[in-house]
Amino acid sequence: MNLRELIPILESIAPPALAEDFDTGRIGLVLDRAADIRKIAVALDPTDYVLKEAARLGANLLITHHTLIFDPVNIISKRLSDTLKIAINSDISIYTMHTNYDKAEGGVNDVLAELLGLNNITQLALGRIGEIETFSAPEFASFIAKKLNTHVQYTGNREIRKVMVVGGSGFRREYIDIALEHGAEALVSGELRHDALRYAGELCLFDATHYATEAPAMKRLCERLPVESVFIEDKPAVKVEP
Repeated sequence: MNLRELIPILESIAPPALAEDFDTGRIGLVLDRAADIRKIAVALDPTDYVLKEAARLGANLLITHHTLIFDPVNIISKRLSDTLKIAINSDISIYTMHTNYDKAEGGVNDVLAELLGLNNITQLALGRIGEIETFSAPEFASFIAKKLNTHVQYTGNREIRKVMVVGGSGFRREYIDIALEHGAEALVSGELRHDALRYAGELCLFDATHYATEAPAMKRLCERLPVESVFIEDKPAVKVEP
């Protein structure tokens, strides 16, 4: 399939108009090698490992959630040039779906809500709220860890029946306020911050990592693509001391 024929399909899955303003110029086709697409690789991040694995697998398009270049550059560092060299030498185009895929139907937040068993779901601008069977905070932490195959840190100790999920980095005051306004007892996201801990009040916060709250939706994306596709796992290696 020609790359130009594929782009409208990708845009129907994650419409660019859904993206936050800060994603302007950072989503869509961010590296164009103008090739016919025979195989697609999908990953959360365009790391060197992912690009090398995509090349090894014979993919000529890589779809990622996070973009290769977030801030405009005037000088290309050796690190960036080495990464670009892998993609260019392997004729791999890169297409990015970020906040538009967070919000899209069947995207990051929908998949996260599904994996955690949320029912009666309310769609929000950048998250989802739904109901679960009643858990204590420790029980829910264990449940999240099992469902997302990740370590979980959390704060709070109350019965949980209503949950807000935000894939990625969602422990912001605005999201905490939304969770509380909707009567949620818990917020599940990644990158738990000190200020969020102080601000949350009685709201339980569950940090299931940035990677584990977003990667499942990228893996699920492979099932929706019209070309042979493979998900490349590149989970950050984190050591946790007891």
